[in-house]
Amino acid sequence: MWTHPDWQERPLPPAKRLRTYASWCNAVEGNTTFYATPQRRTVESWVRQTDPDFRFVIKLPRTVTHERRLTGIDNEMNAFLDAVEPLGRRLHALWIQLPGSFTDLAALANLLEGLPPHYRAAVEVRHPAFFENSRAIAQLEALLEAAGAEWIPFDTTVLFAAEPRSAAEREAQSKKPRVRRRTRALTEFPIVRYHGRDDPEATVAGWQPWVEQTVAWLREGRSPTIFIHTPDNASSRTLSRRFHAEVRARLPELEPLPDPIPTDPMTLF
Repeated sequence: MWTHPDWQERPLPPAKRLRTYASWCNAVEGNTTFYATPQRRTVESWVRQTDPDFRFVIKLPRTVTHERRLTGIDNEMNAFLDAVEPLGRRLHALWIQLPGSFTDLAALANLLEGLPPHYRAAVEVRHPAFFENSRAIAQLEALLEAAGAEWIPFDTTVLFAAEPRSAAEREAQSKKPRVRRRTRALTEFPIVRYHGRDDPEATVAGWQPWVEQTVAWLREGRSPTIFIHTPDNASSRTLSRRFHAEVRARLPELEPLPDPIPTDPMTLF
């Protein structure tokens, strides 16, 4: 995500793009790892561009979650964990995003039990049963709590609150899950994915419950990570800082975000 073209006011070499992003936000979703396990040297470059307390939430490869559906994955998981090992404490959580048809809790339990204990896991489910069936919800919560894993909610309620008004909103509605909002944290480290609209003010109005929930979590001693999405994500970086500012307005002791590295086009004067 740190290579988003709308965030490049002037061309930046690959070795500086993440560093620039990390001056705007202190966490990132590692979505590219879903498509291919990165080279270890690539991960080492991520380490060089970020501070030790920067948070990577790294998605497991689709070969593990969507193709093999968590079964017979030892080789793929070993290769993946070896590749991301240089992140060390920067690896905030392994993001296990499961397909909308997935309900195999036994396979999920085996994966979580087999992870080395120093890895934190966070699971995103999309099957409707985990949002509508009380028995399925209770079973998944019990499994995750036993493993010390978090449940990542992907809140798309604002995205689906009205008919799409642009091609980007139409595409987002065609690809994103339409499930109920979930706000219960299972661990000290809740992770939330919130999806808004093209209109920044609609996005801001829709995230107000998450501002209040984030403040509550912080007051409880939890350490949440909140990701802000829009249909084209062009304004997500700026909106993320606005969300942080709203939380900090209610909780002034919250540490401020860093000052962004300027990326405006260079001029002679």
